[in-house]
Amino acid sequence: MTWSEETWSVGEAKIQGRPVVYKFINEFPDDSTRSKMEWLTVVSWKYDGSTNNGMPPKHVNELMIKLEDGLETIKGREGLYFDVYSATGNDLKEFVFYIADREIFMKQFNEALSGHEVYPIEVNFYQDKEWSDLKKLQADFGI
Repeated sequence: MTWSEETWSVGEAKIQGRPVVYKFINEFPDDSTRSKMEWLTVVSWKYDGSTNNGMPPKHVNELMIKLEDGLETIKGREGLYFDVYSATGNDLKEFVFYIADREIFMKQFNEALSGHEVYPIEVNFYQDKEWSDLKKLQADFGI
């Protein structure tokens, strides 16, 4: 699947009574791509959204946009990684990928963000050969 063929959806859910906005791909990449990318990779940014119904304050959101712009420049899309969704709300921003190789991905990740300020993020890896995390999200939104 090439970038131009992908379609994305935006949906809102409630978690603990607060809105969470998701942006996610509607369709899965081909079997060959999925079989190479068994690592669910979650980039998380926790913030205090208590004054904004769980959403990031304006200055934090502006920094998150800079981070997202940087993430879009990671080399190796569709060969090394596939970005599948982001979520914002309930005091948490997440960027979610499926990747083939953790070490190479982190090298490309750090290169893409070199020159950026240090963001208060965590990167966690979970083995998910079946892409069940994305399947569940799509099912939750009726896709």
